[in-house]
Amino acid sequence: MALSDSELILNPDGSIYHLNLLPEDISSTIITVGDPSRVHLVTKYFDSIQIEKGSREFLTHTGVYKGKRITVISTGIGTDNIDIVFNELDALVNIDFSTREIKNDKIQLDFIRIGTSGAIQADIPIDSFLLSSSAIGLEGLLHFYEAGHVRNKDLQERLNNFLGWNQHNITAYAVDSDENLRNKIYSNRIRLGITVTNSGFYGPQGRSLRLTPKISDFNEKLASFLYQNQQITNLEMETAGIYGLAKLHGHRAVSLNAILANRATGEFSTNASKTVDNLIKYTLERLVS
Repeated sequence: MALSDSELILNPDGSIYHLNLLPEDISSTIITVGDPSRVHLVTKYFDSIQIEKGSREFLTHTGVYKGKRITVISTGIGTDNIDIVFNELDALVNIDFSTREIKNDKIQLDFIRIGTSGAIQADIPIDSFLLSSSAIGLEGLLHFYEAGHVRNKDLQERLNNFLGWNQHNITAYAVDSDENLRNKIYSNRIRLGITVTNSGFYGPQGRSLRLTPKISDFNEKLASFLYQNQQITNLEMETAGIYGLAKLHGHRAVSLNAILANRATGEFSTNASKTVDNLIKYTLERLVS
């Protein structure tokens, strides 16, 4: 059945509504970054750039790195933007825009997030790299989808029972990274951990400037949780949405985090730009290795 104009929204040139992209503009390997200015920091290493398009906070470059075609797209901050980006990227490859019908033969995409993050365990060094083996969503995106089959139900049940935050209207969901893509990207340069995705940067991550967070021991409570000998290691704002929507669409995803802050020790990186650049170079090499 054809999708209506109000569901699949296309621009006059036939591009998808928010991203302003055509199906031929993207590769099956996609690096996501939050900040639009970080797109160029990745593609400056490309041998060639074929596509440069932008709309709102969504900047896209597609090019070639050592013979591999890769797309880099900025998502902006938060899983509300992830909802837009991942649904529209999937539509580009799995919906026929001419008939407005879902294709029978689906294309699988690989998503690699290169982002920044703050650790909540004191022993995680500033400027280190962390791969999110699983993600905990505290922002609620997956509650709007029939997503039970992609969740790590044991992890989320144990965490919700441990936190006891139902009184605060907080119910966590959990999704794992793709094992095969994780194995491709992982090396002994990277730590594995459980990442929490938050709905904001200040109160939702236990920060206090002039406003007092409702949960006073937010980070300490998360840091004390243990699941199958794994700790919750870091906080950020996109990974759980990425893992959830990727799995729901049949795609693969991993999230790589440059640890720029340690909330337990109060430190912040003095070499943030260099750390992010090192993670970019590491990721590109793992993708072509």
